Amino acid sequence: MKRSAVFVPALAAVLTLFSSFSATAQKRKINVQQEFARAGEQLTQLLKTHPDRTKFPYSTRPDGALKDTKSEWWTSGFFGSTLWYMYEYTKQPQWQQAADQWTVAMQQEQHNTGTHDLGFMLYCPFGNGYRLTQNPAYKPVLLTGAQSLATRFNPQVGLIKSWNDFAGYKYPVIIDNMMNLELLTWAARTSGDSTLRRLSITHADNTLKNHFRPDGSTFHVVCYDDKGQVLARKTAQGAADNSAWARGQAWAIYGYTMLYRETKLDRYRQQARKTADFFLNHPNLPADKIPYWDFNAPGIPKEERDASAAAIVASALLELQQYSPAADAKRYRQAAEQMLVSLSSPAYHATLGDNQNFLIKHCVAHKPAKTEVDAPLVYADYYYLEALLRYDRLK
Repeated sequence: MKRSAVFVPALAAVLTLFSSFSATAQKRKINVQQEFARAGEQLTQLLKTHPDRTKFPYSTRPDGALKDTKSEWWTSGFFGSTLWYMYEYTKQPQWQQAADQWTVAMQQEQHNTGTHDLGFMLYCPFGNGYRLTQNPAYKPVLLTGAQSLATRFNPQVGLIKSWNDFAGYKYPVIIDNMMNLELLTWAARTSGDSTLRRLSITHADNTLKNHFRPDGSTFHVVCYDDKGQVLARKTAQGAADNSAWARGQAWAIYGYTMLYRETKLDRYRQQARKTADFFLNHPNLPADKIPYWDFNAPGIPKEERDASAAAIVASALLELQQYSPAADAKRYRQAAEQMLVSLSSPAYHATLGDNQNFLIKHCVAHKPAKTEVDAPLVYADYYYLEALLRYDRLK
């Protein structure tokens, strides 16, 4: 009798949970299979326009022509990474082959000590490739790349140096740098080199201390002296030094969510949630959840949107919801779903043959420099597909 008494409520609880998940599944607003089918058509065409794997798809020029980059540019790894997501969803060998080819095309960057962006450049393609295939050739590239990235860490400053010079300052650090720590934490776990993990935590803690405002928003650039003292808080790609550049907020939400996963240090989860709440509750966030390129841009509502920031945040929220209390988890899921609904709509998703066959349109890379304004960006496509994969797993 005791076993029955326990079993019946337990069974009822399971059935209730199952019904809840079923109801949620029926209300889903994104057809992930359809979106990957559309993406496959566009990426097939994009591959055809790039027979030379020394020219990496990036964006478009003001006249609409393709804009490619060399492998040393920070976005060069995203195309191969996007192809890995196509393979992950479809399991079709042609995507694995194409992803491998564009991944291998990046291998020379493992020795590049002149950039802080090796996480984007190497971990996105080689890391996803290794996760999905366990190809042993990928592992040493990642481990070498992690050591190259670690050379930019100065123990006296306690941070990984971003650019070599910015506005006369010799040790600038940008919020984007948080994203590259995933390469270091993976390498620490894989190689047993705990120095890389400690380095990542030190960088994240100093960024936590110096980069954020009381409302949870982040500066873009913090400039240090050679002892780690803050000299200035600036922007490069935002509207003003004291503004909230949308993609900067996205990097912060994603970066600290990822680092919570990697370390389980609760201060990182709390910062991710605080910045996420700033982003989602901001009065200048449009109803479709696609932000203006800067939350404080002076011409709102006539300013350009940045769909790339929305793609990054959608993906981040679908992970952050796993680490959040139920009410907040639901709120994050709903916001991410609205972003994906918008990004999948004709307003932001290109039709086949348009947009030089990039998936997402209406992004902004660097408006102050007037580069890639209202244009596609390869990393918007990458994070869009990542968000779709994470959304699909909610089933």
